[in-house]
Amino acid sequence: MFNPSLPPPSMAHRGVSLNHVIIWVRKVPPSLRFYRDLLGFRTIESMAGYARLKSPYGGATLALHETRDGKSPAGTRQVVLYFETRDLAKLCQRLQRKGVRFDQPPMRMPWGWDHAYLRDPDGHEISLYWAGQKRFRKTPPMKSSGQNDT
Repeated sequence: MFNPSLPPPSMAHRGVSLNHVIIWVRKVPPSLRFYRDLLGFRTIESMAGYARLKSPYGGATLALHETRDGKSPAGTRQVVLYFETRDLAKLCQRLQRKGVRFDQPPMRMPWGWDHAYLRDPDGHEISLYWAGQKRFRKTPPMKSSGQNDT
């Protein structure tokens, strides 16, 4: 069966494709509601301590896996999840109406992409963004602030 999100078999030996991410969470239900109900992921399976979801676009999957002790997952500051959407402003407005708080509302970043930052129920940083074709281009030189940029 052909899956358009996977590279053709003749290309498989040339590289890898990111298709699955596991996020360690304190409790699955709040995270499941966040990713499914707010970001539009579709549930593939859900059971005690675990849920696997499919991205609303493309073939990537996301697993929510409960930590054994129910404590905050280690390293939540080490990972940032990026979700691209053409309708960034509309999505952010819809999320705000549902009570989601943003660390940074949508704005144009110095590298030319539009980003909004928020956190999931376990504190993982999430960037909702729109870059379009800019995502495949080199970052333009950034203007110095005039301060020590080191």
